[in-house]
Amino acid sequence: MKYLYIALSSIIIAYLVVLIFVYFYQRNLLYHPAENNYQNDEAKFNYQEVYIEVDSSIKLKSWFLNKDLNSLKTLIIFHGNAGDLSNRIYKLNELNKLDINVLLISWRGFSGNVGSPTEKNLYKDAGAAIKWLNKQGVKNNQIILYGESLGTGVAIEIGKKNVFNSIILESPFTSMEEAAKIYYPFLPIKILLKDRFDSIDKVEKIKIPILIMHGEKDDIIPFFMGKKLFEKANEPKHSYFTSKDDHMMTFDESLLKEIKNFIERY
Repeated sequence: MKYLYIALSSIIIAYLVVLIFVYFYQRNLLYHPAENNYQNDEAKFNYQEVYIEVDSSIKLKSWFLNKDLNSLKTLIIFHGNAGDLSNRIYKLNELNKLDINVLLISWRGFSGNVGSPTEKNLYKDAGAAIKWLNKQGVKNNQIILYGESLGTGVAIEIGKKNVFNSIILESPFTSMEEAAKIYYPFLPIKILLKDRFDSIDKVEKIKIPILIMHGEKDDIIPFFMGKKLFEKANEPKHSYFTSKDDHMMTFDESLLKEIKNFIERY
């Protein structure tokens, strides 16, 4: 009986240690600015490197593909939880083929930016980027919000507050709580989680055209999450669901055509 008590006590203590670790270090598990994928792509577009001021201490390194702010819509990209701006070159190479301007921002803590990423801080960063575009003469109704993975949570938050032209979501999740439960089913996620990104509860507040893109082979954010968001989204809504794509979708002719048609429709 004594050994059973010791064993149970050890398990409980170990579990509590895990809980404490996850609570205090969960943002290190969520945000990965040093993780770089899709490297060594050659940029086939012209861009300006700009720094968007959030406050006196934080300026966001960003890339601006400015073709014609007066006559063309502007796509603003909120990237995912890993890597820097150069990891999206392959994506910009394709988007540059469309008649749009593009602003790709990097979050605080990413691409050499100072600061720490949190849900609240990412919303501030996105808001500052929108204001920066407004100062360049771009009105909200000419801005297309584009969220990639984690960035879809930011796009939805920003999109529910103002009337933009439209919103595009690539590999979106329903909520950070539901996603975390898949990876950590043995933890009380509801209690521990700091950054929630409750997209599934916000998507009904989006009143602008929406395009949701997701691949069935996504092994990071399950495909069913994209479908759930689409089912709950308001009209006009469009989907691009494929059986071949994984988490980072392939920017092939088919996907680019879907984006082009969506942009031209609205």
